[in-house]
Amino acid sequence: MADLSAAPGSVSEIRDSYVELTQRRRVYGGILLVLFVALMAAGFRTADNRNAGSFSDGFNRIFDYPTEVLGEAWEKVGLLPGHILHFLPALIETINIAAASTLIGVVAGTFLALLSTRGMALWPRLIPLFRRISDVFRAIPEIVIALVLIFLLGGGPVPAMIAIAIHTAGALGKLFSEVNENASLKPVEGLHSVGASWAQRMLLGVIPQVGPNYVSYALLRFEINIRASAILGFVGAGGIGYELRNSMAWGQGRYDEAAAIFLLLFFTIVVVDQISGHLRDRLTHGART
Repeated sequence: MADLSAAPGSVSEIRDSYVELTQRRRVYGGILLVLFVALMAAGFRTADNRNAGSFSDGFNRIFDYPTEVLGEAWEKVGLLPGHILHFLPALIETINIAAASTLIGVVAGTFLALLSTRGMALWPRLIPLFRRISDVFRAIPEIVIALVLIFLLGGGPVPAMIAIAIHTAGALGKLFSEVNENASLKPVEGLHSVGASWAQRMLLGVIPQVGPNYVSYALLRFEINIRASAILGFVGAGGIGYELRNSMAWGQGRYDEAAAIFLLLFFTIVVVDQISGHLRDRLTHGART
């Protein structure tokens, strides 16, 4: 029979040990918080000293530019419908860039994910290589790739599409590979036993399991790519971002055009977010009666 006499002492020791551990974690957390605040303060002070003007001097004028933009747009509010129609083709070009780059990125990301997942890879020894390729694609910002491609190919939507597609392939390759880790390998093994090729095993044994999650992540990435394609327009990659850069130049008297472009971008992102959110919910949870 077990001796229960030592139980109270053991409970007390466990409680004391837990309290000591909790106090130690609080001390470590406090030290890390103090270090973080100190580093933030030092970084802010360094950045403020290196600016042309200090933050305190410019804080009083922080609303000057937005006030001027809104004031000029309000004075010419009657021209907004015409500006919206004028910039609609540029918005469509931006959406096309995002859609094409997302499609290319999904295809490339799918292959990277399948080739870098254990139990699914066509060449198991090359799994680390394909994972590093995905890491490199994901690590380089779109704007850096776009600037290099603009230098090589000239301005326009093609450099933006390639740059966003490369980054999308890396990001989706990582997400898709994590989804693949949770897929069952029994269908793959069954297809392999009857002589199916690698492509057939992936298409029939893996894709049906991970397809809804793939589409969900692809729709989410499409939303992100719309914003990215608009930003890349600032460096000459075409689309509505290029028009926005020209309209926002200080002192040109075109802030009403900038306001129209902001409205177009805002409503487009809201609509795309609502539609893709609804589709993702249907894919992950099914139709609700």
